[in-house]
Amino acid sequence: MKRFKIKYIAYGLLGLLAFSACTLDEENFTEIEKSKYVNNAKDAETVLLGVYRNMVEEGMYRYHLSLLFTLSSDIARCEGSSTNSFRQIPANAFTSTQNEVRVTWKTLYQAIYSANDFLENVSSKYSTYSEPDKKTATVYMAEARCLRALYYFELVRWFGHVTLTTATSTSHEHPSTFEQASPEEVYKFIESDLKYAIDNLPYAIDDQIRPDNSFRISKGAALGLLTKVYATWAGYPINDKSRWEEAAKTARILVESGKHHLLDNYEQLWKNTCNGKWDPAESLIEVSFYSPTVTGKVNEDPSGRIGKWNGVSASGIPGIRNAGNWRVIPTFLMGWKDHENDKRWRLSFADYKYTSNGKQPISKNGTFNDAFAENASDDIKKTYINNIFPAKWDTEKYVDAANYLIEGNLSNINWYILRYADVLLLYAEALNEWHHQPTPEAYEAVNMVRRRGYGLPITAPNAACDIANLDYESFQQAVRDERAYELAFEGHRRQDLVRWGIYYESIKKTEQDLVNWFSDGATYFVCSSYIKKGKNELFPIPQRDLDLMPKYQQNEGWK
Repeated sequence: MKRFKIKYIAYGLLGLLAFSACTLDEENFTEIEKSKYVNNAKDAETVLLGVYRNMVEEGMYRYHLSLLFTLSSDIARCEGSSTNSFRQIPANAFTSTQNEVRVTWKTLYQAIYSANDFLENVSSKYSTYSEPDKKTATVYMAEARCLRALYYFELVRWFGHVTLTTATSTSHEHPSTFEQASPEEVYKFIESDLKYAIDNLPYAIDDQIRPDNSFRISKGAALGLLTKVYATWAGYPINDKSRWEEAAKTARILVESGKHHLLDNYEQLWKNTCNGKWDPAESLIEVSFYSPTVTGKVNEDPSGRIGKWNGVSASGIPGIRNAGNWRVIPTFLMGWKDHENDKRWRLSFADYKYTSNGKQPISKNGTFNDAFAENASDDIKKTYINNIFPAKWDTEKYVDAANYLIEGNLSNINWYILRYADVLLLYAEALNEWHHQPTPEAYEAVNMVRRRGYGLPITAPNAACDIANLDYESFQQAVRDERAYELAFEGHRRQDLVRWGIYYESIKKTEQDLVNWFSDGATYFVCSSYIKKGKNELFPIPQRDLDLMPKYQQNEGWK
């Protein structure tokens, strides 16, 4: 199997000055030496890969922005019934001094700095490039601007009011000068970066500039990300409803281009990502976590925690330990509409685990179906309330021997940031919100996703699964349900609930659903005990940074 993996080199060439407490006016070795690089397009690509390298950091998609921060919602929760250790964040029990929060804040600003640094250096040398190199460098700058937009998007939707650092010189100023931009300003900056990327990037399938664009940003990625940005901008807390029209029009360009499509087989997505196989038909933005060796040093290994932290529990197998800290909420599975015909249902969760004796059921007292019977005992319910795992990243089922670089905490399994199916559902949602009623295009977009989920031909109408004849509210709910089914456990649900303005209400309803099903259900849904409306929709500004920036205001509820 041929693999192109982004070679994460030249990271040290970039001056990664933290948006933090250190003195920011010191000229260091990397700042002096970096002027010797990006003298041609080949040099520029080497440094650009350092901008990509930020994605595999612990504070980014290796752990925090993929697994830890996104966990608690109405479909998943953290294992256990306490707030100890890593459970504090999924339990909504953390404070503004939580180290993981500051690490992500710092890492995002480092990533933005590296993008700014790359863009400034290429721009300064651009006039000296040959004409072919200018064409190539323009694509590289478009990649960097799309990455910068992604990093700012994460920053603004997690932290709200942040500082816009549009040049490296801004990062060298004293922290006392930093001011918070309005979220609208940040979104407008993101929009401008993504429009530049859209205008200057080729579609992956048409790319004649990059000899191998595997795991690289292309036009489809920029269009899809801008669609998601508009949909978030239109929702809580900004609620700029005019952005729904922009979301629909942007998604339409991607959909009507014909350059991307759904894979015929839903399960193939997990076979691909578990083995580092790049298929840009549906994968728009994907983080590659391939590493030929594991040193155990976080700063050196681009391998990640996918499948280890959020996969199926595995213990007693030589060289393998999957913690499986994500747990599926059983009432979500019970409420999954038409799950008997929807093939995604059984592929999305595991009511089993792996031991030295191989694949084992999680309970010897009864089956999964027994737990949901009307006369089921609390003993069997207790087993299943705390032991159902996401199955999309089942290492024992999907990871090929050739990709089996696995140790206790790290894997080579990739992470989807954005899939074409996500954009189709956003397209349907945006059309319904814009017109205040579903359109034929909206029905077709959501039904294509559903048909694939049911194992049916994607483009052929089928009454067995297609939704039809719904009003605005019913269609809105249908799309929200479909996002839960299609994108289950992929890190989207919490932010979806936030932008819909129902995060608090959904957590409380889920708690009640669990109590109605199992008398001690609330014990295993700790996040509901600590959540506060108007607070937990955003994360706090890290206290250490807040103390250094007197012009900053803490987010509501965190003071």
